Amino acid sequence: MVLEKFRLDQRVAVVTGGARGIGLAIATALAEAGASVVIAELEPDIGQRSERELKARGLKAEFRPLDVTQSAQADALAKALFAEYGRVDILVNNAGICRNTPALETPDAEWLQIFDINVNGVFWCSRAFGRGMVAQGSGSIINIASMSGLIVNKPQPQAAYNASKAAVAHLTRSLAAELAPFGVRVNAISPGYIGTEMTRRGLETPEWRRDWLGLTPMGRLGEPSEVATCAVFLASEASSYLTGSELVVDGGYTIW
Repeated sequence: MVLEKFRLDQRVAVVTGGARGIGLAIATALAEAGASVVIAELEPDIGQRSERELKARGLKAEFRPLDVTQSAQADALAKALFAEYGRVDILVNNAGICRNTPALETPDAEWLQIFDINVNGVFWCSRAFGRGMVAQGSGSIINIASMSGLIVNKPQPQAAYNASKAAVAHLTRSLAAELAPFGVRVNAISPGYIGTEMTRRGLETPEWRRDWLGLTPMGRLGEPSEVATCAVFLASEASSYLTGSELVVDGGYTIW
């Protein structure tokens, strides 16, 4: 049956930044589809809280601390999880940050931090877990990029973020080309304006609200769950012939 291809029973998934927002929605959806989910999160308090929330619903989840900017931590976590679970089938590189600073006013430290988390973190984790996936002959890596890697948002300035997400999208294609012969698929999801806490704060600025909603053909924010369902698709056998692709989940924003 076709719906069985979307099931993730007996699969092990790791979601970085998986304790809130889009990351938590993805972790929840993967667990609902049957996967054992590891929430890899920098902040222990919210990581442990999210673990409790999922377990209270009877879902298989656990929190593990991870700073994605530290390659040694990514390597250590991958080694530990492959040893404990015997396999890791799904990696979702979701951890990321955004700053709305004009380009000419962006401090070196801010630029470097954004790239360290948004780009280096994706590479460190993909390399660490990708090695194990190649060894087992299968796996799905899902990178959370952004429509901001395809367009320039208005009216808010965010050159560093935009550039970092463009890098994530092309890194996805590069990894997909290298890992396909080993049975590992690599794809990206590029969300538009999604109703997370951070985005809803932005709507409090009238000019931002006007452009964000007015330039989105569907006229509304997306929901984190609408990104999460795409992650389930990419993680599952339903997308078995899909690699190097970028799913743009933006309510039509990039049409114009």
